[in-house]
Amino acid sequence: MRIYGVVGWKNAGKTGLMERLVTEITGRGITVSTVKHAHHTFDVDHPGKDSHRHRTAGASEVLLASRNRVAVMQELRDGPEPPLAELLQRLQPVDLVLVEGYKRDAHPKVEAHRAVTGNPLIAPEDPTVRAVASDVPLTLDRPVFDLNDTAAIADFILAEVGL
Repeated sequence: MRIYGVVGWKNAGKTGLMERLVTEITGRGITVSTVKHAHHTFDVDHPGKDSHRHRTAGASEVLLASRNRVAVMQELRDGPEPPLAELLQRLQPVDLVLVEGYKRDAHPKVEAHRAVTGNPLIAPEDPTVRAVASDVPLTLDRPVFDLNDTAAIADFILAEVGL
């Protein structure tokens, strides 16, 4: 599978860019899956639901299935966070996996940058950041795209991964 990341600091526009890229790239007939890193405890389940009751009772895995989707929840029970490479092995084959976060991993990435956040760019210190998508003009040693020019960013990513 081909892998490309979207990184950036909090409120830099990563999730919006990811959403637009998925829409743009799948609209071109290319299959896409996504991986999103969460820095905090999160829950996709809700108290009172049968699956939540199974998890809180101590199940290591709970699989929910319907004719519309399948979801697997795995409890780590204070175990180590699985590395990205291990998580990617769990995905069904697709043309492209877009990864939000995991900025310290070695896969190629585009950095989302919004000037209003006041955060420094990641790109100058990280050669795995192959381009920057920004809401302000920047002069860098790699391509800079308008943060909202989804088609151009998609073109760049697809060329990078050979699709």
